[in-house]
Amino acid sequence: MSLAFPPEIEDILSRTDHTCLKPDAVWTDIEKLLDEGMRYRTASVCIPPFFVRQASDYIQKNNEKYDGYNVKICTVIGFPNGYSTFETKAFEANDAVRNGADEIDMVINIGLAKAGRFGEILHEINCVGTACVGRRLKVIIETALLTDEEKVRLVEVICTSYADFIKTSTGFSKGGATVSDIALIKSHIRNGRLIKASGGIHTIEDAKALIEAGADRLGASSLVSDIAKRFGDAP
Repeated sequence: MSLAFPPEIEDILSRTDHTCLKPDAVWTDIEKLLDEGMRYRTASVCIPPFFVRQASDYIQKNNEKYDGYNVKICTVIGFPNGYSTFETKAFEANDAVRNGADEIDMVINIGLAKAGRFGEILHEINCVGTACVGRRLKVIIETALLTDEEKVRLVEVICTSYADFIKTSTGFSKGGATVSDIALIKSHIRNGRLIKASGGIHTIEDAKALIEAGADRLGASSLVSDIAKRFGDAP
């Protein structure tokens, strides 16, 4: 069954992409994540592409235990370094969609951003966006590796692309989401694009600060655990 929380906590959960992307993840890790995503009614579960089809089947077979909640499946493309070819990323995205993914989080070619080749990044995003055939696309720019000027240029690119979200981080680089980066992105975003903060979000307080700064979605692997502990639902 699903759980009831204060409205503020329900709002945080409804924005959370409950995540397990560790390289040694096994099916039991993913199964636990799916159960928690349905139980806590998170926005999505974010999992490696290999598990997407199995996860889609699992949700359909088990959602009745959680009041029929079909948590969305998010997966990652070009992850975590972003330097696959455009064609490879497009294939990965389309394969994930065919396997049952609802949302795609892709990593841009960060080297192209550092070289100022933003037109090619726009082309890359649109190649993947086309392959997503209507599924939501979030674009990871890895803010910890960028200057503020590069971040702003990428916001401008993403706001004219087929993407739906700009996402701060993979969680596998030297830093994650910061309030200052979210505020910077928020001050330049337009055309209805949204912001996903990810990396280093461990507590309710982290989540509140990032939402206040302008984050629409949160990528986190331990936020649900913090909520469970504080509200007496921890195993």
